[in-house]
Amino acid sequence: MSRRIEVRVKPNSRDETLDEQEDGNWIARIKAPPVDGRANTALISLVARHFDVRKSQVRIRTGASGRLKVVEIVSD
Repeated sequence: MSRRIEVRVKPNSRDETLDEQEDGNWIARIKAPPVDGRANTALISLVARHFDVRKSQVRIRTGASGRLKVVEIVSD
């Protein structure tokens, strides 16, 4: 079973948080800069911690090079 969420990423933030908005989308504040995939790696770690899954269960489906991403969380 899997779940997909839309995430707007804000890199270079002071804190790392993942907050759900009223419209069902999510905002991820990431400390890492958007360079060499560091923000994507940090996003995967943040989503995995938030949903209590392994990092290997989190995939960026679309938007790997943009701020708006669709993230898939696969549960066992």
